[in-house]
Amino acid sequence: MAKKARQRISYVLELPNASPGGHRLGVNGLAIDRDNSLLYSGGRDGVVCAWDITRNPSTVGGNHSSVVDSSPPRGAKSESITHFRAQTHAHTHWINDIALAQQHTALVSASSDLLVKVWRPLAADAQEPVTIGQHADYIKCLATPSQSATWVASGGLDRKIHLWDLSGAGKTLEIDVRGEEVPQKGSVYALGVTHNILANGGPESIVRLWDPRSGQRITKFVGHTDMIRAILVSESGDMVLSASSDQTVKVWSVTAGRCMHTLTMHDHSVWSLFSDDPGLNVFYSGDRSGLVVKTDVRETKGDLNNGLCVAIAKEAEGVSKIVAWDGSLWMATARASINRWRDVDTDAVQLPEAYRQHRASMLSVRSRDVAAGSPVNGAGDPARPTIPAKSILRISNTASFPLAIGRDGEDPLPGLVPKGSQAAGQDPISTVEPVHHLPVETIEGQFGLVKHRLLNDRRRVLTLDTAGDVLMWDLIQCRPIQSFGRRNLEDVECEVNTREAIAPWCSIDISSGSLTVVLEPYNCFDAEMYADEAALDEPADFREDQRINLGKWVLRYLFANLIDEEMRRDEAFRQKLNEGGAKKTTGRSLPPLAISIPPHPSFSSNQPSSATPRAGMPPMTPGFGIGMATPGSPVPPPLDGLASPFTPIDRRGSQVSRPSQERQDYFSDAIQGSDAAQAAKPIPSPVADASQADEKTPKQSTDNAKEKDKDPKDKDKDKDKEKDKDNPKSPTANFGKKFLMGMSFGTKKLGRSQSTAAAEKPAVVDEAKAEESEASSNHEKEFGDDFGSVLRRLRAEYEKQAVENPGQAVETKLTPSLPNDTPVLKLPPATKVIIQEETSGGSAEIYRGTVASVGADADIIEERGPQWLGEALLLNALPPKEPVKISFVLHPWKDELPPLPSTDGNNRLNANRMLRVRKVLAYVAERIDPEAAPAEDGAGEEEEEEGAGGLKPEEYLELYCNDQLLPVKMTLATLRTHIWRGGNDIVLHYRANGRKQIPTAPGVATHANDLSGGATAPAATG
Repeated sequence: MAKKARQRISYVLELPNASPGGHRLGVNGLAIDRDNSLLYSGGRDGVVCAWDITRNPSTVGGNHSSVVDSSPPRGAKSESITHFRAQTHAHTHWINDIALAQQHTALVSASSDLLVKVWRPLAADAQEPVTIGQHADYIKCLATPSQSATWVASGGLDRKIHLWDLSGAGKTLEIDVRGEEVPQKGSVYALGVTHNILANGGPESIVRLWDPRSGQRITKFVGHTDMIRAILVSESGDMVLSASSDQTVKVWSVTAGRCMHTLTMHDHSVWSLFSDDPGLNVFYSGDRSGLVVKTDVRETKGDLNNGLCVAIAKEAEGVSKIVAWDGSLWMATARASINRWRDVDTDAVQLPEAYRQHRASMLSVRSRDVAAGSPVNGAGDPARPTIPAKSILRISNTASFPLAIGRDGEDPLPGLVPKGSQAAGQDPISTVEPVHHLPVETIEGQFGLVKHRLLNDRRRVLTLDTAGDVLMWDLIQCRPIQSFGRRNLEDVECEVNTREAIAPWCSIDISSGSLTVVLEPYNCFDAEMYADEAALDEPADFREDQRINLGKWVLRYLFANLIDEEMRRDEAFRQKLNEGGAKKTTGRSLPPLAISIPPHPSFSSNQPSSATPRAGMPPMTPGFGIGMATPGSPVPPPLDGLASPFTPIDRRGSQVSRPSQERQDYFSDAIQGSDAAQAAKPIPSPVADASQADEKTPKQSTDNAKEKDKDPKDKDKDKDKEKDKDNPKSPTANFGKKFLMGMSFGTKKLGRSQSTAAAEKPAVVDEAKAEESEASSNHEKEFGDDFGSVLRRLRAEYEKQAVENPGQAVETKLTPSLPNDTPVLKLPPATKVIIQEETSGGSAEIYRGTVASVGADADIIEERGPQWLGEALLLNALPPKEPVKISFVLHPWKDELPPLPSTDGNNRLNANRMLRVRKVLAYVAERIDPEAAPAEDGAGEEEEEEGAGGLKPEEYLELYCNDQLLPVKMTLATLRTHIWRGGNDIVLHYRANGRKQIPTAPGVATHANDLSGGATAPAATG
């Protein structure tokens, strides 16, 4: 079974007062349905909108261009013929292009989320868009040959052109268009297609022609000097128009195989082309400056230099898409709104008098067949409107029409006028003036997010929208919590930011205009916060200093309905087994359910777990242990009261079932020399190793084997251990526990003497590892590595348990986190939940639902979701990861208090990055104040912290860094980031505030001598 690509979870926070109708960011795609009078638009917010167009009789005919600028005056109510019909959130990234196909019933969209989707808004049972294909990188363009075609072509940055069948047959053809000299320049930015010819262009500046039936290359056109941005192909397939960033539009003859004309009416990169003329004799072009030009070459008899170019309108942004219909033009720009402009009917207008005479003379020289009644030559008609002279552009550098006649209200100037804005000595703006200065209608967009700031607590985010409003969001509760109005984002950030340092656990994406939170499997469980700092809607009881894993918390309630559904299915499955209705397994053997693995030589079953325990994994290091960070001196031999550090740990254990780390914060060695680390670890007997290598051995036979192999000395030691176990108050047992709490349990191998090593059986360990690896591989092949594999493995265990113990009820093994571990959240039910899969060009969406619908989509999530998500939600088992520790040094303030006892005179320590200052003070108090010694087992936390003096350590001790008094709730991570601000060891000073008398140094030394010769100090509890 192929291994799944890395998958991630995203969720989208809903904008306040969100309502359908209008885009939040710029519009990239437009399409017109002439049969049903519909306009479609696709935006950078991933939304496709449908708009009803009411045909206005006043716009039909020549009335739409009866004046020079027929735009409504400022302040007047514009004429509205476009009304919102429907919309769908089709993609999670920018929509780069849309196209209509299948008699305008199928709207195809291409996006930077790598997907091609089809939406059928006119269907009786209109549903969400359906994915019909996927690229390996951003998809930039779409093209369809005609409305009768059943396929669509897409091209993107993966340098591939795909043909997709709209009836559900998937990909029908793939064309590799990698560049010849530079393969990376083969990206497809423009497509044009008929039934017989497919043309593409991009950064290579070459137009390539292909056969869409076979995928074979026909020819290529070389001539552009910059990226090709748009392509049109005539219906007959004999002419190709290409627009480029080199400011030209080239006309190519497929029959002649060369460029016939180079049109230079634009002064900026030409971004878009549109034509509804089958022969491309009338077309529109838009450039980066926002200028839209209409070109009419119908009366030129093949000589395009005599064509007419009229500047119709000028947008404030670059024009990425143009569509025209029924006397109107709609233009897509980087703004969320869509402007509708009046078209200029070149059949119903006439040129200025001087232009008419000049053009008529030029045409009469070249052709004797010029129609005398042509609208643009011949005698003037007072009933026809006249195109302003400043709106007429020269079509090419070789064109003799028009001359600079009356452009500035002066006498005709000799010579020819170059391109619109390049007249010598004239301001471009005054040189070319479009016919229309204002649109007749604006389809207003909504406000989208354009900027954000993630605050230090990594739970709150500030966002700025296109209206200038600043909003604060809570990433855990998935909703906005405060609005600041129209203010500077950086000013608000300074006001509301806190002095904290939380590990990165998510990333923020606002590319679609909405706030999207992305959770990656490698770090989404890294961040924790203290429960007493969590702002909850409902009060909850927590242990003191309890921490909450942020990633696990939000995932628990994003998929709460899914967990409930899986619990119901699990109950039904077990009930069926318990009632004897389960199907008997066939002759095929079940996969192994337990793996015999050697016990890890670094952990003890009675050792406290990590601060926020991770189910299914032994604690790699004590979460809150503060240990010596310098090589320690050798330690004495292991005491009888110590529990064996080789006791197996249940790999299926839930986090909730494990003891709280905050209950016993202690110090442990974290950095030791290799010799000291080896000497600090007890050496078990070889027999014990061998007996524990197989966890399936019955307990009685294991005990008999031990008794048989042990010598008398070992039996005496076992008796002493039993005595210590029965008498928890014995000094040996207490000291052993305190010593264990101070031990460093790293992952290095234990040191062995030659005699001991000879008696061991390393082959058993190697075989066990090989067996574990093989079994793990078999499990993956048998169950897969998706979300459903977790359930399949559990059900296989249920079936085996029912077969082996037919009279025993099968109990559930699903252990989702409980409210005391992840407090209850009430998330907005419309919050979108997305599962994406990593590809070579980005992330492709494989599932999308909402908080309310994930339960109903359980089957889809089981098939497509990642295994790590299933383990986190259903088994409360998080991926293993070593905790991050911070090193620091403790010194008394101006020697007012005794120094911390140390065997080598160095107080360099390290501890978990989330350790609070109050825990450091508790450690200091235990080392210098005998009255602050840990209480006996069974004492409450309040008794442990208050001690005999009735004061907690933080009430009579203070901690300073860089001469700043540290708050007792500040963590080491925050201390390093905001106070120490350095990469080396943090230097801390402790002092008394006078509320309690600290004993003299001799008393402290006596207390410290209890652990003389040890590498670590006793635990600091509380």
